[in-house]
Amino acid sequence: MSDSVPGTFRALIDAHATARPHAPFLFAPEPDLRLDYAALAKACRNFAASLALRGIPPGATVSFMLENGASAATIFLGAMYGGYVVSPINLNAQDAQLAYTLAHSETRIVFTSKEHEARVVAMREKAGVAFDVCVVGVDGLDLRTERLPLPVVRGEVGGEGPMPAPHDRAMLMYTSGTTGMPKGVLLSHANMLAGARAVVASLALGPDDRVLSSLPLYHINGQCIATVSPLVSGGSIVMPHRFSVSQWWPLVERYRPTWLNMVPTIIAYLLNGPDLTPEQAAAARAIRFGRSASAPLPPEQHRAFEARFGFSVIEAMGLTECSSVAFSNPLERSERKYGSPGHPLGVEARVVDRGGRPVADGVQGEIELRGSNVMLGYFKQPEATAAAIRPGGWLATGDIGHRDADGCFFITGRLKELIIKGGENIAPREIDEALLAHPAVLEAAAVGVPDDMYGQEILACVVVKPGMSVAENELRTHCHATLGRYKSPRYLRFVDALPKGASGKVQRLKLVDEK
Repeated sequence: MSDSVPGTFRALIDAHATARPHAPFLFAPEPDLRLDYAALAKACRNFAASLALRGIPPGATVSFMLENGASAATIFLGAMYGGYVVSPINLNAQDAQLAYTLAHSETRIVFTSKEHEARVVAMREKAGVAFDVCVVGVDGLDLRTERLPLPVVRGEVGGEGPMPAPHDRAMLMYTSGTTGMPKGVLLSHANMLAGARAVVASLALGPDDRVLSSLPLYHINGQCIATVSPLVSGGSIVMPHRFSVSQWWPLVERYRPTWLNMVPTIIAYLLNGPDLTPEQAAAARAIRFGRSASAPLPPEQHRAFEARFGFSVIEAMGLTECSSVAFSNPLERSERKYGSPGHPLGVEARVVDRGGRPVADGVQGEIELRGSNVMLGYFKQPEATAAAIRPGGWLATGDIGHRDADGCFFITGRLKELIIKGGENIAPREIDEALLAHPAVLEAAAVGVPDDMYGQEILACVVVKPGMSVAENELRTHCHATLGRYKSPRYLRFVDALPKGASGKVQRLKLVDEK
């Protein structure tokens, strides 16, 4: 890394505050709040100083359990600015996972809203650990008047602590833990900023670019892609509290973003949402592109969205362990491939067999990654770290896929989610996409369930589009014609919604328990 390129969050924020103090960074729509880079730097200094006044030393873990807003954004960036390790908490975490995370992270303080205070206190008692709980409003850090709802140093703050180094720990992010307790991914300043710089370069982001993103700040995509990437480019973010179909296009009209940060669930609901007004359509024409990641984007939905709204969508892919960056399709539309997250982005990538040997193009295997954005390791889990980061620094992703002759990668499933029926490996995504091709299906997810004859059989859960209906026999006929009988689901279940994580990714293993 060049000495001229800021290598820490503090250096980066201070550089923007000096060069472009009045340029906007954050727009919080609900309170109609605008935060420029000068105010961001001052808020970060105040926040870091307030932690020091509480006796929390740099390097300690600081947590927040908040929905999107000015408070979450300030705590997220301010903690790293001050040399602390920020640990965002998933609002949807189950009690057992929450108690484990609070204890395992060794957090010294949790910032939360009044709505979640009682639960955080209860989980503190359940975990048998000691930490402070500070209640704030979702947009309760009043950045315009520099008032914080906790002790601060007034005026020019000098108590923000020693300057962090690029390879210092910056964030402790816990994975979803669908097959057990979550693992704490440790990312350094260098990891996160390397990932963001790769995104900025691939999307040609600059100071005039503005992203609309409702992805939560307790998910890696909402953190590294939606928040850190604009910070690196000197651009801005529009951050509503949560996603709303009815408010999405009015926000586009109001704030005029140049790109949209989305996941397939958002795309599906917008695709089946209301038509745009003439004013909204005019604002949409100024959008350079949309970006979709965190889960595979079905090609039919991809094409339908572009046709309806008139701008292209770039499919990408990332992992928490890689600072949310792994693959991306290029800006040039003619070079993209539907159904693929694209070429490696900021990393080396390869496909290996079960013995760890690279395989030829077109051959299925596990995908491994290596690069400067790959995590430091799993917090307090050396054995898990050693299993994930293999010899040569290659990260085992657990994703199954292949590379084609053009160097594009295709992801077909997870090792833990692969359906093995009668000894044949079946990728759940193949079944999902067949079901999604039916005009009445909004969402679909397939999973393997135990079977005495085949070892596993196929269960598919289906969400029907609003105002439409489809008979089970009709879907079976559709699957037989598309997939053949062997790969067609034996069990079909109609549900109101699929279980999802913070990013909108379907948590397939939860479907097995519901069979």
